[in-house]
Amino acid sequence: MEITNEIYNSLMRLFGGAKCELNFKNNYELLVSVILSARCTDKRVNQITPSLFKKYPNAKSLANANTQELEQAIYSCGFYKNKAKNLILMAKDLQNRFNGQVPSDYDDLISLSGVGRKTANVVVSVGFSTPAIAVDTHVFRVSNRLGIVNAKNVVDCEKDLQRVVDKDKWSSFHHLLVLFGRYVCKSRNPNCKECEFKAFCKYYNDHSKT
Repeated sequence: MEITNEIYNSLMRLFGGAKCELNFKNNYELLVSVILSARCTDKRVNQITPSLFKKYPNAKSLANANTQELEQAIYSCGFYKNKAKNLILMAKDLQNRFNGQVPSDYDDLISLSGVGRKTANVVVSVGFSTPAIAVDTHVFRVSNRLGIVNAKNVVDCEKDLQRVVDKDKWSSFHHLLVLFGRYVCKSRNPNCKECEFKAFCKYYNDHSKT
């Protein structure tokens, strides 16, 4: 816990005020953007969503979208066929079960088509200000490298982080780990030279010996 607090405080100095880098105006746009961001950069998502939301401004319009037209609109985000299918099914779920509104409850969110743990946690955290830790590739990589957790999958990582991080810091810690992983502790060629966590970083200590 002491090391975790030290990491948190250091990351706050580096990325104070860290927040979701997706652009959105409401929780519908947030949910769609998070689904699109899977295996895609936030920067790329932000490039296509202005025209996307102009054409599909709400769940009703998205639920009635032509699949091929939607695929074309989100093509550059990658995995466009699967994402288009899930977006339309998710929008139909919103229309049929939640009157077109994005629910605030985690269990309701995860019951939507195409919505997994990470997406649901981002939405409850960012959209509804509910403490949550969303584990994406950055959070999973960084928290394991630094030894905050020793998890083999994202579910265990989420549960372990919930145990070692104070609940009121869950959401902010998520954003801090994302930015640190995105700009410093990258998957390939991490910037270890300038990292202040080398003293206890498992990844650095393992690789510095090779």
